[in-house]
Amino acid sequence: MSKLEPGINILVVEDEPQIRKFLLMAIQAEQFNAFPAETGERGLIEVGTRKPDIVIMDLGLPDMDGVEVIRQIRTWSNVPIIVLSARTQEHEKIEALDAGADDFLTKPFGAGELLARIRAQLRRRAVSPDSVNSVVRFGNIKIDLAKRQIYRDGIQVQLTPTEYRLLTVLVREANRVVSQRQLLKEVWGPNAVESSHYLRIYMGHLRNKLEDNPTQPQYFITELGVGYRLLINPDEVH
Repeated sequence: MSKLEPGINILVVEDEPQIRKFLLMAIQAEQFNAFPAETGERGLIEVGTRKPDIVIMDLGLPDMDGVEVIRQIRTWSNVPIIVLSARTQEHEKIEALDAGADDFLTKPFGAGELLARIRAQLRRRAVSPDSVNSVVRFGNIKIDLAKRQIYRDGIQVQLTPTEYRLLTVLVREANRVVSQRQLLKEVWGPNAVESSHYLRIYMGHLRNKLEDNPTQPQYFITELGVGYRLLINPDEVH
């Protein structure tokens, strides 16, 4: 297995000693720095002080629900969060993702799968704003990728981390059809490639926030049976 980039700090928020030990050993075997936290409160402190590159988050913590920890982190940090949980119901996964989680791994799981999810998050983080045009304008929309800011008619629009990731993939592939599978993999991770309902919901969010008429979109176009396309005039890209 190829090694990930060195110098990565990963916070493991997990209260079960055996699982926590397994996670720390697996991560450290890949030459990462791994730090434990046994409670949600401690996890919040560690995120604030250590500024980790990735957070591995259990949902069943002794002092507070992991979903609430995620919500609190998302009020001030965009650090990638991978959820580990024995919860298998779809609505529970959606709740965690809507709270701001980037990926969801169901227990039991193997070290190889976890490390693959970590690699995926690091690849997304490594995409520099310089790899695409820094400022994109279309219609009454302005997207400043370097500053991670979106404006509609000069007024800043607030997007969730998931909505922002979806938008940046579409901007990167502007005027090209992007398959549902590719969007799901890049935005939600490899475990979500069959979860097309995630995509329908979040494309609806983007249309509601950025289209003048969300029911008849001009820019966020559905390519039936294939995927989606951000349709913009190349002359509007600066």
